[in-house]
Amino acid sequence: MRAGGLITTRQGQYSLLEVALPGGAPVPAGVLLFDPGELRLECRLRRDWEAIAEPEDAEVLSALAEDFQGKIREMGPEAFLGYLEETLSNVLRISERRPVLLGEFDSTLNLLYRRNVPATVQAFRTHLPLYSCRAAAGRFGDQMPVEEEGWLEAPEDLRLTPDMFVAQVVGRSMEPEIPDGSLCVFRAGVTGSRQGKRVLIENYAEGEQGGQRYTVKRYRSHKTQTDDGGWRHEWIRLEPLNPDYEPWELEEGSQCRLIAEFVRLLD
Repeated sequence: MRAGGLITTRQGQYSLLEVALPGGAPVPAGVLLFDPGELRLECRLRRDWEAIAEPEDAEVLSALAEDFQGKIREMGPEAFLGYLEETLSNVLRISERRPVLLGEFDSTLNLLYRRNVPATVQAFRTHLPLYSCRAAAGRFGDQMPVEEEGWLEAPEDLRLTPDMFVAQVVGRSMEPEIPDGSLCVFRAGVTGSRQGKRVLIENYAEGEQGGQRYTVKRYRSHKTQTDDGGWRHEWIRLEPLNPDYEPWELEEGSQCRLIAEFVRLLD
């Protein structure tokens, strides 16, 4: 919840789900997050069931998320959570509720999931590589071989492609849309018009002067037609969303390079 651009916190509760298949040890299955004040309950379950279960069991388990959502709508969040606590004890198990501070609800749920559910990495199917901004510039800007820092599970509704990656954005210039320290999904390069898009920029001049070399800004430009029928940029501006920061006016020969396009927050 945001109030005046600030994230407010309140007390929530979360529960962990485990699956205990015959002959195997219990494995983490997902997270349920409950906001008693807003009466909101959401679940995030793993998607790699075929890696931990036989095909028939995996098919049943893969239907759990949709089944849970339907029952939450039918029974109500609090009643459904109580129902799970009373009935789950065999193959599917639920922990006691644990307290958690809620900021942005979805971000809290995703963070709890990443901390508690070590899902199998399926590159560019369910997971994206994590790079520092500097490594991403080398990998996608200079086409250098760069090793990822790890792999992070992407949102289920995001169609993944090999030109996508995750990087942490540091700085407040794009708040409130992109909070300081956010893990963000990017797509290397920019397809189509750049106008109005949020882009990851490498600023060589800032790096030489000890400033922030990598930043995300909103791209704005104006083109004019040349005498030979071509086009040239009359001006290019990289704009912050936070009014406390000044835009960058790029001049001809500016030491900046566009690395990637911002897609969405991972959290």
